[in-house]
Amino acid sequence: MGSFVIREKVVLASSSPSRKMLLERAGMDFEVVVSGVDEDVPESFTPAQAVEALCARKAEAVAPLRPGRAIIAADSVVAIDGRILGKPEDDEGAKAMLRLLSGRTHKIYTGVCLLAGGRKEVFHQVTDVKFYDLTDQEIAAYVGMGESRGRAGSYGIEGIGVVLVESIVGDYSNIVGLPVAETIRRLRAML
Repeated sequence: MGSFVIREKVVLASSSPSRKMLLERAGMDFEVVVSGVDEDVPESFTPAQAVEALCARKAEAVAPLRPGRAIIAADSVVAIDGRILGKPEDDEGAKAMLRLLSGRTHKIYTGVCLLAGGRKEVFHQVTDVKFYDLTDQEIAAYVGMGESRGRAGSYGIEGIGVVLVESIVGDYSNIVGLPVAETIRRLRAML
């Protein structure tokens, strides 16, 4: 792979199994260090402002734990009509979110903060996702599988949730939780 490979071991400041999977598939050597930061942001923040603030907060919390190491931190939100949809509190909340997304296009925002070589870079990507029209039975069956628990927007595209999606415009890996190609290219330029 030559120039695609980042030779040094980096730190992923995230507990997300999806982000871990994406970096593993990209051949990255990394260690997971969870930041444990407060993830509240002002309600006035746009989705882009929210993900950029949160990923920077995560990276800066982990940096002192691994001095001198390159750090990747990310945060993703689902937004529709400019409103951020968080993780559902319960199965009924998940059903309500999926009904809201049914037959419509929503946006996935992922913010990434890179710390390397004494520099900091923060950026975000947006991917549009259109859902099929979903019946109440389809929604109930999907939520009943448990995949919507703990997931922003109540679904995971890398799992069974892929059958909910009619189309995407943008980077698929951004929907999963990390725009891998852009992240690696930017990180390589910093090292």
